[in-house]
Amino acid sequence: MSDQSRVIVDNLEMLTQKQQPSSGEQSQQEHQQQQQKLVVGWDANKNSTLLVVATLITTLTYQIGCNPPGGFWQESGKDKNGKEHEAGAPIMRDLYPERYWLFMTAAWVGFGDSMLLTLWLLGNAPVSSRRVRWSFIVAYSSLQLTYISAMFGTSLIIDLATWAGVMIFLTFVVGLEKECQKGMVHRSPCCGKLWWH
Repeated sequence: MSDQSRVIVDNLEMLTQKQQPSSGEQSQQEHQQQQQKLVVGWDANKNSTLLVVATLITTLTYQIGCNPPGGFWQESGKDKNGKEHEAGAPIMRDLYPERYWLFMTAAWVGFGDSMLLTLWLLGNAPVSSRRVRWSFIVAYSSLQLTYISAMFGTSLIIDLATWAGVMIFLTFVVGLEKECQKGMVHRSPCCGKLWWH
């Protein structure tokens, strides 16, 4: 090897040694990487992840609103109860009006709120912000209410009670993590139970 080649190799070795962090710096970098990996729960979500969920909810509630359960009357005439109906009118609206309006209200709220969630996420609102959390809770639970109100085997009271239960559950799942971070709620070492400060 020529002298010039040896000088180049020596210089490269010196540069690589300078670029490699010392053991203390390396352990600090590894610790920071491990801390980033430990982020779990709601705050581990990214705007892009929630944007996909919001778009799916928007799509589902749009389709649900355009195609209510039971479909549409194909021709004008009288239904099984002797009521007049028009071709193109929703069958559910004529046969089960209260259930239909609950269903459509949930679909409209879910659609509007998921659109709002989409706009906030596109505007780079932080995932941890209250408006993103509440928009998600309302949109997601409204989607659940459209599903359960489309089932004809339950009463509307049970449908609304189930929806309220889902809202409360989502509020704890999405919102309780913030309280844990503030130190108001602690996890018990046994069984991971929560207890208040």
